[in-house]
Amino acid sequence: MHNKTLVAVAVGLGLITLSACGSADTESGTDSNTVTLVSHNSWSVSKNVLKDFEKQSGYKVRVLEDGDAGQAVNKAILTKDNPQGDVFFGVDNTLLSRALDNGLFQPYTAKGLDKVGAAYQLDKDKHRVTPVDHGDICVNYDKAYFSEHKLTPPQSFADLAKPQYRNLLVTENAATSSPGLGFLLGSVAQFGDQGWQDYWKKLKANGVKVVDGWDQAYYQEFSGSSQGKKAGGDRPLVVSYASSPPAEVIYAKKRPDTAPTGVATGTCFRQIEFAGLLSNAKNPKGAKAFIDFLVSKEFQEDMPLKMFVYPVLQGAKVPAEFTEYGPAAKDPETMAPGTIAANRDQWVKSWTSLVLK
Repeated sequence: MHNKTLVAVAVGLGLITLSACGSADTESGTDSNTVTLVSHNSWSVSKNVLKDFEKQSGYKVRVLEDGDAGQAVNKAILTKDNPQGDVFFGVDNTLLSRALDNGLFQPYTAKGLDKVGAAYQLDKDKHRVTPVDHGDICVNYDKAYFSEHKLTPPQSFADLAKPQYRNLLVTENAATSSPGLGFLLGSVAQFGDQGWQDYWKKLKANGVKVVDGWDQAYYQEFSGSSQGKKAGGDRPLVVSYASSPPAEVIYAKKRPDTAPTGVATGTCFRQIEFAGLLSNAKNPKGAKAFIDFLVSKEFQEDMPLKMFVYPVLQGAKVPAEFTEYGPAAKDPETMAPGTIAANRDQWVKSWTSLVLK
């Protein structure tokens, strides 16, 4: 996901951007006083919150951002014997089995895990990963477009295949993008193993556009985002997140009374993101302290307005903007990790031949 904030998500080919956070410097990361976080490009934390961790723990934090979530996970697997860092953040439930099956993480039970909702603990027997946040992948719509065309916005997966929504939807490639994969899984959960392919045939016939990643879909193709408007985007429906409307409000130059975009609540798929202690981490002690920090109240309450996701810690406060402009989906589609693990690669292969060829 993220790939979920309104921060550009670069879907580069394995290019790493090195960003120093807080008082981090450009040390090699092998220093026992430095803990290195590997994440996707949507990682974000308030400077004062990170400084609190550095002050209290005595560790400096170095951050390696490595593209979209799917790309970052694949790269971490390829480098697992000599990892780039100590902690990985950003593997979600759609890709979790790939990371676990490849032995990416070593077990660690975070301090404070007992206060994290049980529904988010998808590896609770082995504790190889720690839940950090959750969000919903959903179709967003451009309110102005639907108002001007006197058209009711779609509310369900089935609606999107109706003739009145022809050539209006843009989604991400399920093979290269986390939200694209989540949307595919949502459709499988909705229509079943027998029905989802027919559904995608209808979507294709109805003019769905597929692009590589969220950044391109949301910033360039979607007419409802501020950047999409500037780019001349002409698709009023996009696969994004339930938390995208509050982001549009918060980042607007002049804050509007209502969000310019809405959420088709019957198209949502629940995404949970995790952090893990990398198997061959050079600083496992620092990594453990950092994972504890990720489920602390201070980080969990800072996170929503930095990464536009919801906390997993019970009792963590959610910003008013989320409640007002982007409440979490009441009944999102979900799927057991084992089901995803057993079928994901075949579903993506079938989807690719069906939709892209």
